[in-house]
Amino acid sequence: MGFSFMPFTIFILAFSSPSSFFNIAGAETQPQHLSSSILNSPILKESIAKEINENPEAGWEAAINPRFSNFTVAQFKRLLGVKKSSRKELTSTPVITHPKSLKLPKNFDARTAWSQCSTIGRILDQGHCGSCWAFGAVESLQDRFCIHFDVNVTLSVNDLLACCGFLCGMGCDGGEPLYAWRYLSHHGVVSEECDPYFDQIGCAHPGCEPSYPTPKCVKKCVSGNQLWRKSKHYSVRAYKVKSNPYDIMAEVYKNGPVEVAFTVYEDFAHYKSGVYKHITGVALGGHAVKLIGWGTSDDGEDYWLLANQWNRSWGDDGYFKIKRGTNECGIEADITAGLPSSKNLIREVTDMDANSDVSF
Repeated sequence: MGFSFMPFTIFILAFSSPSSFFNIAGAETQPQHLSSSILNSPILKESIAKEINENPEAGWEAAINPRFSNFTVAQFKRLLGVKKSSRKELTSTPVITHPKSLKLPKNFDARTAWSQCSTIGRILDQGHCGSCWAFGAVESLQDRFCIHFDVNVTLSVNDLLACCGFLCGMGCDGGEPLYAWRYLSHHGVVSEECDPYFDQIGCAHPGCEPSYPTPKCVKKCVSGNQLWRKSKHYSVRAYKVKSNPYDIMAEVYKNGPVEVAFTVYEDFAHYKSGVYKHITGVALGGHAVKLIGWGTSDDGEDYWLLANQWNRSWGDDGYFKIKRGTNECGIEADITAGLPSSKNLIREVTDMDANSDVSF
């Protein structure tokens, strides 16, 4: 698929439901206070899988996914690392819309639309760290470098996770997608080769609980023949996408994958295939992933296609579909992105102080 810039409209975001986690009306979508007995129980339950698989209206298949076979509810909750941005920050963020004259296909998959971009089809694993907010941003940006500049590069989640500091949030204890994209705009992110992800084996060793600590910001490439500042890649100014299906589809169709945040319920851990919609269980937290396409199932259900970062043993080979057009679990309410910048390709920049607060 060829790429060409399309005009879009920018306006300032205004939310009408400030009390909700992802601008989803209703307190029932909020993560609930759970007892210690529930937190220490397995996240995967045969009873949940059975309830879904015996429900003819569910539209998706549940399974006991190997990825979380030994996880408790508390361990699973820690993966859901999206923090809510302040109303002030959200209302000052540009939001884009796309011309309604653009004709969009009924089905779209970024992996085939830009088949030359190998990063789009990668499925990663965030380990035991609540770093989804960083994965969604970095993965989307690296895809966009290939789409816009024909640059195939894998970028470092570790740089963003370790070096954004308190501005983005609390590292492995969660962060804000909007600030992740602002970091990418102002400070860039190095290549994965320069700064690989710290959790390659997961949290299996003694002493790693109750949480996996955030890696330290080192600002030095693991390879001696690479320079940190020369490995930086940047995005242009962070923006949100208007919360309606057409504008989200148009954004992905013209500019590439985007980061989305949504509310995760207990049943989502059991997803195997089909078009997900919440059936049972309490809200556990906010999760960020990469949206790469859309379509309509054989049963006539409109869906979004997304890449998760829980490795290929979870879900449909690491991917999942979720109902499109009804803001299922808030999936259409929090879309964040940024265009890749050419400045990372032509000039060096000054490193930020690893211990200082980032100022945008």
